Amino acid sequence: MTQASRRPLRPLCRARLFSAVHCALWVAGGLFAGSAAAQETEAAPAQESEARTLETVSVLGSRRSQRSSDTTSISPVDVLPMAKNTEEGAQFDLAQSLQYAAPSFNSTRQSGADGADLVDSAALRGLGSDQTLVLVNGKRHHTTALLNLFGARNRGNTGTDLNTIPLMAIDSVEILRDGAAAQYGSDAIAGVMNISLKKRKGCEAVAGYGQYSKGDGENWLATAYCGFGLGSDGTIGITGEYQDRGRSDRSEPAGSPRIIGDSKIRNETIFVNGEKPLGENLTLYFTGGVQNRDASSAAFARDGLGSEDIPSRNSAAMYPDGFVPFIDGELKDRYGILGLRWSMGEWNADLSYTYGFNELRYDINNTLNASIANLDLLNGGRGVSADSFDAGGFSFQQKTINFDVSRFYDQVFNGLNVAFGLERRDERYKIFAGEPGSYIDADGVGEGGNAGSQGFPGFQPADAGSHSRDNWAAYVDLEADFTDRFTAGVAVRYEDYSDFGKTTTGKLAAGFRATDTLMLRASASTGFRAPSLQQKFFSSTITDFVNGEPVDVVIAPNGGTIANAAGLPLLTKEESRNYTLGLTWSPTADTSLTLDAYRIDIDDRIVLSGRFDTTDPTIGSILDDLGVGQAQFFVNSVDTRTEGLDFTFNNERQLGEDVKLGTFFALNLNRTKVNAIHAPPALIGREDVLLSERERLFIEQGAPKSKAVLGFDLSRGPWAGNVKVIHFGPQTLGTFSGTAGGVPNARYKAKTSADLSATYSFSENTKLTVGGANIFNVKPTRQNADETDNGHIFDSVQFGLNGAAYYVRLWHRF
Repeated sequence: MTQASRRPLRPLCRARLFSAVHCALWVAGGLFAGSAAAQETEAAPAQESEARTLETVSVLGSRRSQRSSDTTSISPVDVLPMAKNTEEGAQFDLAQSLQYAAPSFNSTRQSGADGADLVDSAALRGLGSDQTLVLVNGKRHHTTALLNLFGARNRGNTGTDLNTIPLMAIDSVEILRDGAAAQYGSDAIAGVMNISLKKRKGCEAVAGYGQYSKGDGENWLATAYCGFGLGSDGTIGITGEYQDRGRSDRSEPAGSPRIIGDSKIRNETIFVNGEKPLGENLTLYFTGGVQNRDASSAAFARDGLGSEDIPSRNSAAMYPDGFVPFIDGELKDRYGILGLRWSMGEWNADLSYTYGFNELRYDINNTLNASIANLDLLNGGRGVSADSFDAGGFSFQQKTINFDVSRFYDQVFNGLNVAFGLERRDERYKIFAGEPGSYIDADGVGEGGNAGSQGFPGFQPADAGSHSRDNWAAYVDLEADFTDRFTAGVAVRYEDYSDFGKTTTGKLAAGFRATDTLMLRASASTGFRAPSLQQKFFSSTITDFVNGEPVDVVIAPNGGTIANAAGLPLLTKEESRNYTLGLTWSPTADTSLTLDAYRIDIDDRIVLSGRFDTTDPTIGSILDDLGVGQAQFFVNSVDTRTEGLDFTFNNERQLGEDVKLGTFFALNLNRTKVNAIHAPPALIGREDVLLSERERLFIEQGAPKSKAVLGFDLSRGPWAGNVKVIHFGPQTLGTFSGTAGGVPNARYKAKTSADLSATYSFSENTKLTVGGANIFNVKPTRQNADETDNGHIFDSVQFGLNGAAYYVRLWHRF
């Protein structure tokens, strides 16, 4: 929000230089929809250098295109124009840009968490990444194929990879901080994010470079956008981006074979977005995105001569000094929308098809299969195996068809909007087996070399498979202005899933304008989240390090042999109840504030269980037969309550003839508690294993208890400066030993970092920005490395572990 606080929204903001939050209060309006409606505003001429009009304003959660410009929102919505982030921001991707702008949003970059290092997941209001729904141009965006299994954040969740969308392609991001499953369906428990893409005419480009103060993690960015006319009345925008991020390393002590820090990433992305009128009342619109990503994460190090890792996990002939395996991922992401909008008298209709695909395949390099090496040694060889393996991977595909109809009756009450629609969605999840050397136990002697590629054992043929489901949905919503001061709405949605059955959700919301500047608002809703196919069918044997010692852990699929033996029922939906009460106040045209309290109750929340080992009376013998030490499952076993408060304040002030100051402050407070654990009959009495203290703390404190952003934008003539202070509250995470063993939990104290930048505009079309992020080099509280999830002195919490960074950006408009 502070990154782009001076962007007029004509005509919806009456052509005044409102802040992002103020514009949200005036135009975000409304409540109910199956997909958000986009409203066009006139693009500003190229000569306007001070503030350019947002291309689209999506009224998130409403189909009411007739909403007047002076109606405030009855649900809390933040509108974040992204131009300043693109042109001047310290962060080069969308997830990190939002992390340092929106307090209710969290995206923590993982390290030492296998595949989770390659994808930055994102979440709202302290909940999981799969409880936030992401839309692009008002249409559902697919989630990743990746299921997060390690790391301090979003454990056991799937989520949306926001970094598949280049910043340069984005016009604005709207965040609905309210339960919205009744409007949008599954995943919208914590809220909804809508990413509106550009399609205005004109061209611009950015070249950027950054690195950490330690001298590593070099980040190169080259991105460009061009918008053209499509015939006499259409438009198309094309964005290309290349990003190359180097690896960083904060391992200790110096010279340690362990590598901990940012993964290595290379993104190549192209996006198109446009529309073409086909007649007076018929418009074709389209969006397409393609990203290829090569990424590399460092796994735990294996020791060399004189250690217990030889011959169990290393070979003296191959790595006498130890080695670090690299989990290298090849990611492919595809996204497309094709739709028609038309009018039939007073009725408006929208028919669209949305396609999403995400695939991740693993190559494990600088590794070995110790069992193959040991067999070679037993047969008189030197004791070697291949040092690289194809470990397989997985993919997720989603196809969605939407048909939406709406009409506004201006003679009913003071205005009544009626909308209804249908949705059909098909999903498919696949797991691909790796090559045999990535998983086999070659020596078969029960001692000596461990099976599979070190760092990440490959997926076995028994893990591989293709799984699918479909669902139908129908919704209806009504929204009415009963008087000039009172607005209320109701939405109902029915869904039928092929794998777990039917569900119906609803929402009520209302807003009362007590004065011309003060509005009170409230909402209550029920919601649900369908278990992801990834949670239902993921199957793999992985290697974890507990107190510094390697342990093979099987993630047993729901409905499989081990899960059935443990008496676990089939996964079903999570159910939620969401309550919000708040106010908005705009005492002047240049000042606004919002205050919203919320409570979210979730029943039968799906979690990754604690670890059952070979001593378990029910499944211990099965684990022994499989040769693994521990097993985990996904299960609907937890009821949680999340309570919190969101506050925003924004002010714009003219200090002199050519001096402007923008001030922004936003705060999120949240607390999540596990209220109940529901063990299936076969596991009654073992609730402490089903949800161990460590796993409970991942749910309750995966995000900081508080987060605040204070920003100042100062401009004078060609010069502009930005100061931003970001406060992250405390977190407490569990240790392997746990408090019962006399070892305290990992307590991370509250920390505050600061960003600083200066921009010089050579002309209206060219400017240079230099700046720093976390300029005081603040880091999390140090921990015992044997007790953290990633085996480092810091978990992946708060703002990360890399320290200060510096950057430069050059922006030019053609």
